[in-house]
Amino acid sequence: MHDLCIVGGGVAGLATSIFTARAGLDTLVIDGGESILARNASLENYPGFPNGVDARRYLQLAREQAQNAGATFELGRVTRTERRDDDDPNAGFVLETDGGDPIEARRIVAASWSDSEYLVPLDVGRTQRGSKHFVSVDEAGRTAVDGVYAAGRLAGEPHQTIVAAGHGAKVGLAVIHDSDVNFYHDWVAPEGYFTGRGRDVPPGCEEIDDDERRERDERARETMLEAFAEPLDDQPTMHPSVERD
Repeated sequence: MHDLCIVGGGVAGLATSIFTARAGLDTLVIDGGESILARNASLENYPGFPNGVDARRYLQLAREQAQNAGATFELGRVTRTERRDDDDPNAGFVLETDGGDPIEARRIVAASWSDSEYLVPLDVGRTQRGSKHFVSVDEAGRTAVDGVYAAGRLAGEPHQTIVAAGHGAKVGLAVIHDSDVNFYHDWVAPEGYFTGRGRDVPPGCEEIDDDERRERDERARETMLEAFAEPLDDQPTMHPSVERD
């Protein structure tokens, strides 16, 4: 059984998975296909990219980061979710997919804008706005059902990449907290930051010396130089209602 199953491999789901996987939770992302962000011609308002960035490249890098953190991915679409045991609220959940084997998970994060029909059997609380159904959540992304969360646009957050990423991270932290993982916060500190003051390194943190810092910086720069060495050949995905020659 997975500790967490994230339904949706877009920005919110990827951000959640980065945090939960780094915290040591067995995190599976069910990716239903291309993120809606792939329709963006140029991502212009994401901090850290002064002249913008190709949205599809950003998605590739975010997915790679989640995989490096330890998250695993499965391509498919979740069609139904239900409790493993109606008499035991801590027994976890079963997720049915279109053609795949059922998946068992202790917790679920729904990050699948704009599909939430698979949550109907759990009665998490959905609100219809026009043709869309949003999931009702508290400030940390928790739904009315213990162990079920929603992140990003599905949870009513604004339709912006930076907001989806931030909310996904916030939901990830809520999952970590509720999972009782020995976790403080995700922070890599210079050697001596804690121990130099006679303190133990807090859970979820680590200290690294200058050699390790330089090695990590070198790997990070190599990754980014390789990622941006050549332009991507693929084009933005047009809205399905638009006909293209």
